[in-house]
Amino acid sequence: MPGLYLAAILATECCMLLIDRRWRLYLFADLPRALAVQAVGVGMFLAWDVLCIELGIFFRGPGPWQTGVTLLPELTLEEPFFLWFLCHFTMLLFTGLERLLGGGSQGGPRAGDRSPTPEVAR
Repeated sequence: MPGLYLAAILATECCMLLIDRRWRLYLFADLPRALAVQAVGVGMFLAWDVLCIELGIFFRGPGPWQTGVTLLPELTLEEPFFLWFLCHFTMLLFTGLERLLGGGSQGGPRAGDRSPTPEVAR
C-alpha cells in the first residue's frame, strides 16, 4: 500500500504535537527558537544523507509502503518528514526529562537566560 510509511510518520508526528501542546515542551513553548533548532537539525541530517548518498553508503531500498517519489536520486519524499519527526521527538524527550528532573520549569527562566537574579536582603 503506497504512502503508508508517510502516513505513519505524519500520524505519529501529530501525536508528538499533541504531547508538545499539552505540556508546552518545545514548539509550543518557544516557537521561533524551536523552529530554528528544527531547521538546523533537519538541515544537518539532510546534508549527512546527501553526502552518504554521494559516497554510495546510503541508498533507497525497496518498499511497498513508500510513495515512490524521490526528491533527489536515492532520497525519498519520506526522508525530510522522518527527520523532522526524529528531531522533534528528540527535543520532546530532552525538554520533558529536563522538566521531570527539575532542570526546567513551566513558567520560569530557561537555561541560557541572562536575567538578573534577585539579591537576598541581609
